[in-house]
Amino acid sequence: MGKGDIRSKKGKRRAGSHGKSRPSKRKVRASERAKATTTRATGSGTAKKAAKKAAPKKAAAKKAAPKKAAAKKAAPKK
Repeated sequence: MGKGDIRSKKGKRRAGSHGKSRPSKRKVRASERAKATTTRATGSGTAKKAAKKAAPKKAAAKKAAPKKAAAKKAAPKK
C-alpha cells in the first residue's frame, strides 16, 4: 500500500489518475450539487436535523481495563 499501489490515493497521485479512492474535482462537485438539490426538493433536511438533536445518542461508559496478574518467574536451574 504505497506509491506503487494504484488502488490507494498515494498511488493514484503518483500515477496521475483518478478513480473511486481519488475522484476528480468535477465528480465531487457534481455529487455535492445532486445532494443539495435532493434535500431542497424533499424539504426533510431540517426535520432530520431536528430529530437528531431531539434524541442524542448516549456515550458508552468507559471501563478500566482489568489489571493482569504478575507473571511468575521460573526457578533458576541448578
